[in-house]
Amino acid sequence: MTGEDGVLVGGMANVGAVLRRGELVERPAPSNARALHAYLLALKGQGFDGAPTPVGLTADGREQLSFVPGDVPLLPYPDWAMTTTALESVGSLLRRLHDASSGVAVDAQARWPRDFADPEGGTMLCHNDVCMENVVFRDGRAAALIDFDLAAPGRPLWDVAMTARYWVPMVDPTSAAGYYPTGLVAPARLRILADSYGLSPLDRAELPSVIEQATEVCRTFVAGRVADGDPAYLQALDERGGWARWDRLQTWLSDQRETFKAALLN
Repeated sequence: MTGEDGVLVGGMANVGAVLRRGELVERPAPSNARALHAYLLALKGQGFDGAPTPVGLTADGREQLSFVPGDVPLLPYPDWAMTTTALESVGSLLRRLHDASSGVAVDAQARWPRDFADPEGGTMLCHNDVCMENVVFRDGRAAALIDFDLAAPGRPLWDVAMTARYWVPMVDPTSAAGYYPTGLVAPARLRILADSYGLSPLDRAELPSVIEQATEVCRTFVAGRVADGDPAYLQALDERGGWARWDRLQTWLSDQRETFKAALLN
């Protein structure tokens, strides 16, 4: 992240609208900002220090959060972000988030976004968007998560699956080329993520199928944005190979399902 005041870069949402002002970050407030801020403050009360602290809401519809210092990997993803140490730290950080989140009651009156939410629901808030651009590193290790706009109730396993999509990554070699360093072995890295998170044997057996489910949800989300004419998603879809890329990716995940399961369980 930038060390100076100005526009913060990264990700496809809110492009150009996220600003740093000293030790504060100002960004468009989600519609459920009050419930989300209460959740983030409750995480602090549970001892979790790996998220921004909400400061307040402005009259013009923006939210203020504490600035989280560190490094955020951006495209094309650098080698340092894809080391075994980095991957292990992401798994450990996600587990710490879930342990804290399990002690926070979900506000049933809030309208939590459904974009990336677990279709099966759940009793704990999941981040749902632990992509590369939403993890802050210090000294090569994941230190904090940012951008909780897509947080919604779900299963912890769903959050692990969504995280694996980006950090293993769970994409076919052709799709990964040009965005990730070469030489990443998906089955081995999926095992590393599961081990560092402390995933149970039952959840390990289910994880490959849940990753496929999460990929379908992500495809539906992109299709909706494209149908709405969102220029960022139209451009990304074109640059990354169109719908043929999604077809190839989903076929690859299905073909590799048993290989992933064996890597997780053996």
